[in-house]
Amino acid sequence: MHSIKILIVEDEAVVGLDLEARLEAEGYEIVNVVNNGPKAIEVYKSQQVDLILCDIKLIGNMTGIEAVQEMIAFREAPVIYLTAQADRSTIEAAMKTYPSAYITKPFNNESLKIAIDLAINNFALRAQNQPFTKEKEDPIKPLHPTPKLPDRETILQINDYVFIKENYKFQKIQLNDILFFEADKNYTTIHTESRKIALRLTLNTVLERLSTTKFIRVHRSYAVNIDKIDSFDEHDLNIGKFQIPIGRSHKEDFMKYFLFR
Repeated sequence: MHSIKILIVEDEAVVGLDLEARLEAEGYEIVNVVNNGPKAIEVYKSQQVDLILCDIKLIGNMTGIEAVQEMIAFREAPVIYLTAQADRSTIEAAMKTYPSAYITKPFNNESLKIAIDLAINNFALRAQNQPFTKEKEDPIKPLHPTPKLPDRETILQINDYVFIKENYKFQKIQLNDILFFEADKNYTTIHTESRKIALRLTLNTVLERLSTTKFIRVHRSYAVNIDKIDSFDEHDLNIGKFQIPIGRSHKEDFMKYFLFR
């Protein structure tokens, strides 16, 4: 798992440090805490940032809205405005940058977590532009036991990462860290080198939500990361210590992938 990286842009040093402490306690990674627009833009362009948490009023001539406009023009990311200014004209100006949330001061931890949750969710869905679909059950017995299921599941993709809802908070996984997906009726388990993450989603739904050709269906129960395959024959393929069957109905498409790659 990778922590979600947040850039805090806040003109009041005490508030910025408080935000940093609160969010780090919740498991988020703070890229930097800055108090002006030019520095925020510099940090944003030079480092990976998954979410921008920005006050509208900043030190200097540039407002938070102007800084966000330049940042998202360089690379899009979800934005949360945090400010004491709640007048209509300010809100309308902020809305032109399509923020995911708008929190007025004073705030609490719960409102912050909800805002971050919604920001990532809405941004990913807008980027994917894909409707959610309900799939039929696929009565398959898994080869590998499914771990304990979380209470709520969501999988979203932003660039080369997926965000998975686990224990009421999004966790970030690099796509390349995923070895394969394993289906068990309406559940799918994500296998990485170090852990397994269970989702209450069918394999079809998981693959539909991922905008990538990296994963290929090789069996009604399995989709594999094509870059992780170590070897294969007519019946099975191997990824590290895992041996995964190649289904009869998927064999032709699997072989075509290598012929036309």
